[in-house]
Amino acid sequence: MDAEKNDRVEEPISTYGYYSYADYLTWPIDLVAELIQGKMFKKAAAAPNRIHQRVSLKLSVKLYQFLEGKTCQVYEAPFDVRFPKDSKEDHRIFDVVQPDICVVCDPSILDDRGCIGAPDLIVEILSPVNSKLELKHKFDLYESREVKEYWIIQPEHQTVMIYTWVNGTYVPSHLFTTGDVIESEVVQGFKLDLEDFFSDIQ
Repeated sequence: MDAEKNDRVEEPISTYGYYSYADYLTWPIDLVAELIQGKMFKKAAAAPNRIHQRVSLKLSVKLYQFLEGKTCQVYEAPFDVRFPKDSKEDHRIFDVVQPDICVVCDPSILDDRGCIGAPDLIVEILSPVNSKLELKHKFDLYESREVKEYWIIQPEHQTVMIYTWVNGTYVPSHLFTTGDVIESEVVQGFKLDLEDFFSDIQ
């Protein structure tokens, strides 16, 4: 979370309000939430499960090693991604999310608070408590804001679905699973052998 979220709010925060990034910055640091179209989505209070964390760490390390010395940079949650629409002012931003992993290839959209604009690649790792948010609300947000590539990983079934942004809409891949080697179109040259990747994740 951003350092500015250290300020404490005395009154409980309603999940039925309409909020901006300016509001988000005033929330208690222990309130883990995201904003989509001004609506608050509270994240689970407990830490993600062990398998989720292993998948996230392993993929982040592979991306980091591949991107070392290159312009693109990889970031892992918690990392705020703000999607401005008609203004970059805090009180005019109503979409703020914390993807599990994202890759940003344009350094100009990075600042001390995170990223302000669409990352080139976003990866979300599903769990029983977050699948609806990732599959519906975030999908729509990432598509409308032109995130070039969106990976959805389901550790339980060891599968990956890739959505590529083409002419205003997401084009889905087939469902990748162990035995497949996937390749990113936006992080050119990055390949992931799923059999090898999932071999020690259990």
